[in-house]
Amino acid sequence: MKEELILKAYEVAKERYAAIGIDADLAMDALQRVSLSLHCWQADDVSGFESTGALTGGIQSTGNYPGKARNIDELRADLLQAAAYIPGTHRLNLHEIYGDFGGVFVDRDQVEPKHFESWMQWAAQNGMKLDFNSTSFSHPKSGDLTLANPDKGIRDFWIEHTKRCRAIAEEMGKRQADPCIMNLWVHDGSKDITVNRMYYRDLLKQSLDEIFAVDYPHMRDCVESKVFGIGLESYTVGSNDFYIAYGATRQKIVTLDTGHFHPTESVADKLSSLLLFIPEVMLHVSRPVRWDSDHVTIMNDDTLDLCKEIVRCNALDRVHIGLDYFDGSINRIGAYVIGSRATQKCMLQALLEPLDTLRRYEADGQYFQRLALLEEAKSLPWNAVWDMFCLKNNVPVGEAFIGEIEKYEREVTSKR
Repeated sequence: MKEELILKAYEVAKERYAAIGIDADLAMDALQRVSLSLHCWQADDVSGFESTGALTGGIQSTGNYPGKARNIDELRADLLQAAAYIPGTHRLNLHEIYGDFGGVFVDRDQVEPKHFESWMQWAAQNGMKLDFNSTSFSHPKSGDLTLANPDKGIRDFWIEHTKRCRAIAEEMGKRQADPCIMNLWVHDGSKDITVNRMYYRDLLKQSLDEIFAVDYPHMRDCVESKVFGIGLESYTVGSNDFYIAYGATRQKIVTLDTGHFHPTESVADKLSSLLLFIPEVMLHVSRPVRWDSDHVTIMNDDTLDLCKEIVRCNALDRVHIGLDYFDGSINRIGAYVIGSRATQKCMLQALLEPLDTLRRYEADGQYFQRLALLEEAKSLPWNAVWDMFCLKNNVPVGEAFIGEIEKYEREVTSKR
């Protein structure tokens, strides 16, 4: 798209927004400060570099599109390629199984910061900051229960693993002079009816308390719930209720994954409640289709509502946004770019909302006016502001990234 057309459209849009009290330049400045945490596992279908085994432990990646990253160098190249089409400066979210193990098997209770030394160097060289996750799935000791396992030996193994992951996150945060956010999700549950719900949850609580006994200044802990895992449909130890209570009483960040709730639940509605009781919230943004299918995020009502609620809660500095989908059925770099840009588009629309006027209408009981403006705001020229934002960040405008990704596929990923 020609630069002059983008500039002309933006000037018109800027005037249109100014007429309702919105400064489009300030909205772009605010969006510039929103960093997404890009998930490394989209590039290789959550394979990692620990082993070549299939995924286990309540998760599943679907699709077999050619060209997935097979090693650490390919994964890093793909990440940089995707980042080149996403405006702004973003973070990288690593799972523990993505360590640089040098071809040597390192069991998860033995992992150390040195196994992520090359990642820390690579991230610094490429202007990315790191976030981290412990990995409880796809391991001989995963089974149905990890941190909630009655077998003390297995439980202690996963406690040690998670302690070591926190130490790795601490080193990452120290090196990048910005806290590394470490997420803890375990799949623990039961395929069929259990009569020991409280017992397993008490074990999980004890394990978490032991894991979090050491305070680290350069990392932040998140705890993440789920409705169910594959093969563990009847009972989840770490439910939403469990982790909200744990996060509130221990002042931990609670992670809300948009695929980890019942299909009719509004994740956006949870933010205003949680932010009253916990310091921060972590979001994992994906697109569930009938279940936690981790489809690529698109610009739908769920993501729009989520971003609008962040802005309405004045919580841009208290809500962290990570992506968490793994679609192996399409070009994986394209999946990165679609989902990231869709999330940013939703956030931009939230930042362009005439919130002061809407709140005045609401306070005065002018509900017709409130609804009318909400509807009219949907057709305001936010897309011209988005094009300008892409232009300012020197990334492809509109659909231009499609051809660029096709070129990379022809020259690189198709030859794997």
